Amino acid sequence: MAINIQMPALSPTMEEGTLAKWLVKEGDTVSSGDLLAEIETDKATMEFEAVDEGVIGKIMVPEGTDNVKVGTVIAVLVEDGESVPADAGAAAPAPPRADTPAAKPEPASTPKAEPEVAKASAPAPAAPAASGDRVKASPLARRIAAQGGIDLSAIAGTGPNGRIVKADLEGAKPGATAPQSAATPAAAPAAAPAAPAHAPVAAQDFGIPHEVEKLSNMRKTIARRLTESKQQVPHIYLTVDVRLDALLKLRGELNAALAASGVKLSVNDLLIKALAKSLLAVPKCNVQFAGDQLLKFSRADISVAVSIPAGLITPIITDAGGKSVSTISTQMKDLAARAKDGKLKPEEFTGGTASLSNMGMMGIKQFEAVINPPQAMIMAIGAGEKRPYIVDDALGIATVMSATGSFDHRAIDGADGAELMKVFKELVEAPLGLVA
Repeated sequence: MAINIQMPALSPTMEEGTLAKWLVKEGDTVSSGDLLAEIETDKATMEFEAVDEGVIGKIMVPEGTDNVKVGTVIAVLVEDGESVPADAGAAAPAPPRADTPAAKPEPASTPKAEPEVAKASAPAPAAPAASGDRVKASPLARRIAAQGGIDLSAIAGTGPNGRIVKADLEGAKPGATAPQSAATPAAAPAAAPAAPAHAPVAAQDFGIPHEVEKLSNMRKTIARRLTESKQQVPHIYLTVDVRLDALLKLRGELNAALAASGVKLSVNDLLIKALAKSLLAVPKCNVQFAGDQLLKFSRADISVAVSIPAGLITPIITDAGGKSVSTISTQMKDLAARAKDGKLKPEEFTGGTASLSNMGMMGIKQFEAVINPPQAMIMAIGAGEKRPYIVDDALGIATVMSATGSFDHRAIDGADGAELMKVFKELVEAPLGLVA
């Protein structure tokens, strides 16, 4: 009996992904647990395992295919000696699923970004809708065409039943087609305000030599989420200067004691612990805004920003306030290594009650980080540097860093954010509390 292998949901927020690479080919025999493919989600590239055993009868979605919806049939598994059913092609890959015949899916894509011709016929709205429906195109192709000023009626579709898909638009130049602009010169400017605030603008190279790099799913997600954060979350920023000398001295002593066990603490490990303990000491900041509700967390799970080739990911140290700094250090090294290899599990980067982003190692003195929704705060850490500083009522030299907390003002009042920053500063400057 043939079994459909579907595009899996590899994270709670995944709706679609890129089938980056097949690790099997048609005719291969697989068993439960065998690796079938590498799938790029909005967070990482993950391996997809077989659940059933059998023979790969047919691969429905070729590797490198973008925007494959969760639940799409990507391959058909058959028993040894069994042929692939004649109707196997009916369970087609992502584009056919999104493009079920004619009028049903088209209205769903209309509000997003209808081609500008529709705007030109505002006095008679029914007519342009009918005209738009005659051009067979996927919702994604329509969106790209609208953003780039491409006339879909001049494009030959290579998708099912001649439907225009994303690949058909790759060679088309934005704004180069005359039919749309001829229909109404004012159409393009009129359409711009109708686009969502976070919609990307059409590229304009102005004749400057350049190359085009395709955005990864992770980069698309970063762009969307951070835009939403800055537009929807009222940020308040609070900065404190923190003296690091005592923390650096304690770190040296701890590393000497831990050398035999192979553990080497970083300043970042100690700051993760400091932020977690601060959140537990000031629980009004360990919260999440949820419309007409406020979630108050009794545990501090710290998301730590890690730069990887595809962008930025935030693996989580769960219950960082209840763990020793040596455990935090060991776990952080493991999470960061696997993050860079794209091997994190969804539960290792999904969640967290607050975030920490450290750019001090790159010499950045101070910065204001963007809150990672649905969290309500993030701590931005600058470089520790020698600065003139008042020590024991006298001007001296101390190692000082600037730390800036970004707070969601819907959930956290300025006074509570200030209290958190005060506690964080005190813990770092008198760091024995981190190992008590």
